[in-house]
Amino acid sequence: MEATGTDDVDKLKTKFISAWNNMKYSWVLKTKTYFSRNSPVLLLGKCYHFKYEDENEMLPARSGGAIEDCVISGNVEEFRKDFISRIWLTYREEFPQIEGSTFTTDCGWGCTLRTGQMLLAQGLILHFLGRAWTWPDALNIENSDSESWTSHTVKKFTASFEGSLSGESELKTPSISLKKMVGRYSDDHEMRDEIYHRKIISWFGDSPLTLFGLHRLIDYGKKSGKKAGDWYGPAVVAHILRKAVEEARHPDLQGITVYVAQDCTVYNSDVIDKQCASMASDNPDNKAVIILVPVRLGGERTNVDYLEFVKGILSLEYCVGIIGGKPKQSYYFAGFQDDSLIYMDPHYCQSFVDVSVKDFPLETFHCPSPKKMSFRKMDPSCTIGFYCRNVQDFERASEEITKMLKVSSKEKYPLFTFVNGHSRDYDFASTTTNEEDLFSEDEKKRLKRFSTEEFVLL
Repeated sequence: MEATGTDDVDKLKTKFISAWNNMKYSWVLKTKTYFSRNSPVLLLGKCYHFKYEDENEMLPARSGGAIEDCVISGNVEEFRKDFISRIWLTYREEFPQIEGSTFTTDCGWGCTLRTGQMLLAQGLILHFLGRAWTWPDALNIENSDSESWTSHTVKKFTASFEGSLSGESELKTPSISLKKMVGRYSDDHEMRDEIYHRKIISWFGDSPLTLFGLHRLIDYGKKSGKKAGDWYGPAVVAHILRKAVEEARHPDLQGITVYVAQDCTVYNSDVIDKQCASMASDNPDNKAVIILVPVRLGGERTNVDYLEFVKGILSLEYCVGIIGGKPKQSYYFAGFQDDSLIYMDPHYCQSFVDVSVKDFPLETFHCPSPKKMSFRKMDPSCTIGFYCRNVQDFERASEEITKMLKVSSKEKYPLFTFVNGHSRDYDFASTTTNEEDLFSEDEKKRLKRFSTEEFVLL
C-alpha cells in the first residue's frame, strides 16, 4: 500500500508539473506574428513575397502586418501552406512511461530532442516527398492565433489539474476540423504521398517501439551519459539522431544515412563512403545523406557577423533547418525575414497520440503559427542540417556552401570547413562503431565535451 501511495504521489506530481508547464509555455501560441510586406520571406530555400492588393486598404499601424489580418495578394497562402506542412513535434503528456524514470511527459526538458526530431523529419520529407510537397489539408487547420484558442488552453489545463486532484479523467485537446478523408485523393500519386506523410510522422510517435520517438532517442542518449529529464545540447542531439538512423532497420530507411561533422569539419571522403555503402552494387552512389554540423556562432553571445551566413544556409532548398534557440530553450529554425529568424516552437504540451492506430489524427503534428525571433537573441550553440540525395548533390552542396563560408568569414577561419580526405588522414580516430558499443570511446569523449557546450572557437 505504501508503494502504491508513493506511485500515486509521483503521478500527481507529474500531472502538476505537466499542467504548470502547459500554462507556462502554451501562451507562446496566442500572440500574433507580424511580417513585413516590403521584404521577402525565405523558408527552407523557398522565397515568398507578401503584397497588398490595394496600397490604400488596411495598412497596418506598424511597419509589418499580421498575415491573417491583411487583404493580401501574391503567394501568402502558398507560404502558409508550405509552413504548416512542415512536421511539428512538441512536448507531449500521458505517453508510455520512459524506462528507468517516472516521466510520462517531456514538458520542461525535452525541447532540444523535439527540435532535433523536427530537423530529421524535414530531411525525411525531402527524401521521400521532395521539397515541393505540401499537405493538402494544411490550410484547413484552425488558426491558433485567436482568443478562442487561448480560452480553450486555459480551460483545458485548469480542468486537467482539477481532474488530477479529484481523480477524474483529463479533458483532451478539442479536435481540429479538417476536410473529410472520403474521396480526397485525386490520383495514386497523392495517395502515395499521404501514405509517406503518415509513415514519417508515425516514426516520431511517443512510444518505445517507434524508430525516432522520444523513448528511443533517450535510450541512445544514455550512451553519452544523458537520461530523461536532463538538458540535451544541439550537438549531442546531432549524434543521437545519427545513431537512431544508423540503427533503424526499416526497409524504407536503408537508402538514407546521417553524417555528423567532427570539430567543425566535414570530411568529404567520409561522407561519400557513407553514401556509397549502397544496397545496389550496380548503383554505388544512390544513398542519401543528412549532414549535421554542430557549430558555435560566437562566445557568450551570438556574433552578428554570422547572420548573413545563417540566412544563406536557410536560403538553400536542401537545408533541413537549424537546431538552436534561446539559452536553455530550443527552437527549430526554418527561415527568416530581414534580420529575424522564423521558427517552430516545441514548448507547447499536447496530448499523447497513438500513432499505431490506423488513420490517427494528423493535425497536432502541424503548426499553424509561424513565430519570429531576432537573430541577436539566438543562442550561439546550434546544429545546422542539410540533405543531399546522392554524391553529386553532396559535391555541389559542398562547393556552394564553401563559397558562402568564404564570403561570410571576415577572419582567417570560417565557421566550419569541408576538407578532402578521411578524418583518419588527419590523425582523428575512426567513427566506426560495432553493435556492442553504439558510441566509440572517441565519440563518448566528444559527446561529453559537447554536452557542456564547449566548442572549438575559430
